[in-house]
Amino acid sequence: MPPSAVQNYGLYHLSCVLLVLLTLSASVMGQTCMNYGETSPSNASTCLCPPGFGGATCAQPGCGGTIFDGSNRSLAQPSASSPGFANLTASNCTCESGWGGVGCNVCTTASACQVAYAAVNGNASAISGLNGLAGLNDTMVCNTAPTVWAASELSCQVNNPTLEALYPLRSTLNILRTLNGSLSPLHNTSGTLLSLSNSSSIYAQLMYAGVEQFFCTASPCTQTLSSSTTSSGNTASSTWTCQNLSCSCIQNATFCGGVPASNLTNTIGGLTGTLIVACDSTNTCHFQQNTINAVFGSQGLSMEGCVFGECVTQAVIDTTNATSSAAAASGGTKLSGGVIAGLAVVGAIIAFGLAVVVWGWYVQRAAKKLPFNGGQSGGISVRWSDISYIVQLSKNSPSSLIAKSTIQGGKTILDNVSGSIESGQLMAILGPSGAGKTTLVELIAGKSKSGQYTGSITFPPYSPGHHPRVAFVPQNDILPSMLTVREALTFAASLRLPEALPASSKAALVSTVISKLGLDGIAETRIGATDGTGRGISGGEARRVSIGLELVSCPDVLVCDEPTSGLDSVSAFRVINVLKELAREGGAAISHQGSHGHRKGVAVICSVHQPSSRLYHTFDSVHLLSNGRTLYSGPGGLAPAQYFMRMREGGGAGADVLPHEEGYNVADYLLDIASESPDIPSMSLGINAVGEIGPSVSSEEKADRGKDVEALSTQNLAPSMYATTYLTQLQVLCGREWKVLRRDKALFFTHVCVACVLGIFCGGLYYQTGSTIAGFQARVGCLFFMGSLIAFSSLSALYNIVEIRPLFLRERSNWYYSPTAWLLSRLIFDVIPLRIIPAIIVCTITYWMAGLAHDGVHFFKFLLVIVLYTLVMTLFNFLLGTLFRNGGIAILLSALSALYQMTYAGFFVHLASIPPVLRWLQWLCPLKYMLEAISVNEIGSGLMINDTLQGVPVNVSATLIMQLLFGFGLNNYYRDILVLFAFIAGLGVSVIAVVWLRVRERR
Repeated sequence: MPPSAVQNYGLYHLSCVLLVLLTLSASVMGQTCMNYGETSPSNASTCLCPPGFGGATCAQPGCGGTIFDGSNRSLAQPSASSPGFANLTASNCTCESGWGGVGCNVCTTASACQVAYAAVNGNASAISGLNGLAGLNDTMVCNTAPTVWAASELSCQVNNPTLEALYPLRSTLNILRTLNGSLSPLHNTSGTLLSLSNSSSIYAQLMYAGVEQFFCTASPCTQTLSSSTTSSGNTASSTWTCQNLSCSCIQNATFCGGVPASNLTNTIGGLTGTLIVACDSTNTCHFQQNTINAVFGSQGLSMEGCVFGECVTQAVIDTTNATSSAAAASGGTKLSGGVIAGLAVVGAIIAFGLAVVVWGWYVQRAAKKLPFNGGQSGGISVRWSDISYIVQLSKNSPSSLIAKSTIQGGKTILDNVSGSIESGQLMAILGPSGAGKTTLVELIAGKSKSGQYTGSITFPPYSPGHHPRVAFVPQNDILPSMLTVREALTFAASLRLPEALPASSKAALVSTVISKLGLDGIAETRIGATDGTGRGISGGEARRVSIGLELVSCPDVLVCDEPTSGLDSVSAFRVINVLKELAREGGAAISHQGSHGHRKGVAVICSVHQPSSRLYHTFDSVHLLSNGRTLYSGPGGLAPAQYFMRMREGGGAGADVLPHEEGYNVADYLLDIASESPDIPSMSLGINAVGEIGPSVSSEEKADRGKDVEALSTQNLAPSMYATTYLTQLQVLCGREWKVLRRDKALFFTHVCVACVLGIFCGGLYYQTGSTIAGFQARVGCLFFMGSLIAFSSLSALYNIVEIRPLFLRERSNWYYSPTAWLLSRLIFDVIPLRIIPAIIVCTITYWMAGLAHDGVHFFKFLLVIVLYTLVMTLFNFLLGTLFRNGGIAILLSALSALYQMTYAGFFVHLASIPPVLRWLQWLCPLKYMLEAISVNEIGSGLMINDTLQGVPVNVSATLIMQLLFGFGLNNYYRDILVLFAFIAGLGVSVIAVVWLRVRERR
């Protein structure tokens, strides 16, 4: 729309809306008596009128005389300039001495009240017949303060630039405030009505150029005194709050049809609800009502040059002064229902959090008091029988981004594989690439697989379906890069060993593992990135650290996937020797306490790619795979070669077996057979290398193992439980996150510095925005810019989740901690320092540079919205990062969602102009609620628009412009806060659900 058209549109409609809401007068349509007069009980043809009005229908204002004259008072007459309407200006009405205000209804001196009262009532006392006042001082005084003792007249000038530009003549608002009509000397005045049904009330009339335009009434009312009482009994200010507001136009008056293009009859008649009249000692009053506040600001319509006058006896002041003063002193600002509800919710959340902490502390303390079995482990064999594993081939589909792909067929990875290993033995699983070594060790370790699995894996003497503690060392090293070697091992020991074990014992265990693995020289060195992108330990050292992470848990069974990969021959031999020692002595090999107890060997299974001859002869048994089939499973050393030589000599299918040359590496020989002789029949379970049934277990050993299993079942943790309590998990995780944040100073300070630069840039861009219409649009643009900045900057949270996802998967699969404990630690040490603090910095700098609402209340309400919206966007990106395995897809969707929010925030497109088929999308847009809340908060500070349109001054509340341009609701701040809280709760629950259900290790 062109600027000139905007100006014309604003000029015309502002004049219509503003003026309507500006003035208030009273009259019930269809009644005989105007100005809310009542039919006289003694004469149905006459009306009892409010003070200052008279005539047959109470339509004529008084002209001269005093309010004590009642029905005998002279009245203003119609004039040629205002046909049909009584005109005070044209009637040349003059006030008697001691009286003022438009209509001469406001007393200015005590003598004026005394003379006027005596002229009508003679020497009669004004307090005669009033209970409790007999014998008291009945001297008549004139109360010229805002406080009302009985019934007070008020007359103010309505000075508004916009109103004066459209209606240049004089506008005056007369108000009668009646607190207790029976205490006023006017209550016996003939033809006078102070209030309906003798209740507290307000009568108001707007006079324009001496002609009444419309009138209002409201009842009942309460008076609030906001300052101390003066020596004369008058307070510095008072606020009247009245209910049941009702307004009526005088037909064909200037405001009510006299100018057909701006007929405000229906608008004025629609003014209802609560009316507030607040007056202070500076002769200024504010006329407040919801619709009026929307036009003129939160303070309502300002009236200046107000004069107050109330004829009242000193007895009334003396008897009510003490009560009023006590009420003013004991009274205070009451909290609104929304604030009370908000405080209740916050208090409930804090109480719940404290209760959880206390409960966690109690559980943690109880766990530390449990007896500890000395860290014994081992004594468990492993048997697998007829293991088959088929991986499902798939075709790409959009659903494969977050779920399994569509099944097309299957490929057999393992085909009826069988084997066993006794406790105390070290087994090597050999085979060429693609033979199924990794799949077999992962199945033995109980890892979640995406294919179909059949067969059985048992752990004697455990009964089927029960599992011991099985530790698994993956082929890839996934380690916390910012921790040292000792810190990483201590972290694992703190979470994987029972809390009953003292911290000193855990530290000693870590030191032993470091020494056994030859890591003493790098124990205090940061691990660094294991992919070679950052400085730290070498790949071979990282391999040993990965093994150490599993050794500190004192497992019953240890499964390693190629533990010697990336190691030189010396390091590889050292690692295998440690595993050999662990297999022989169990926990005694690494635990300083285990040497005093019963030693039980640990079954150690390793997949080995191509071991040297020296390394090969370290293994007690060998399992040879070829194309997913078991070619051999039995003792190591020369036994496999002898087995295949006998097969070759036996002829048949074994005739094609390659011969073994003396001195040739047996491991290489077995790999040659697996690669070049794939048709050799599989070896049956229970047949050893010499063709005999495998060794049986004696009844004595069975009984001994049965005792071990009973001890394990009562003292060791089940595999589906965590070794530590939730509070301990949170403490250890927070400790690690704090170390990472403290050491990665560049990450934190980069966020802070970038926030400062962006804050200065944004603040400079919108520096000290004015109070014009264009300035207001710039204010909302500034708020919109901050919201959009938060939406896009939260993308870093998504990248962070994608980056640390592999480490979380490894640690969760090994039962380090609960996912909720991990999420809470991320909230404390990632969301707060890297998301919320930078957002507060950039918005605070921008807020004060842009000259937004400069009081503390509105600033902190603004920050509350910013923090809530930051949490919403961070949790949303957490959800995308956990829901999608592909980080690029998650980032793309996050960016698109930010653009969607910018579209439906209400800044670029007025929400009411969006087609209904798409309009509902606004309710799913967090940025809309954020922008609306901070815009309403800014308007709530009393922001007024001071501008000029085509030479016409505009002085209106920014609320009207906000509603016209953006369609935001004036009272929607707390609603938007609750909606943002709902977003946080919903996204938080969704993130927890996705992490629990979907973010799992699947191999």
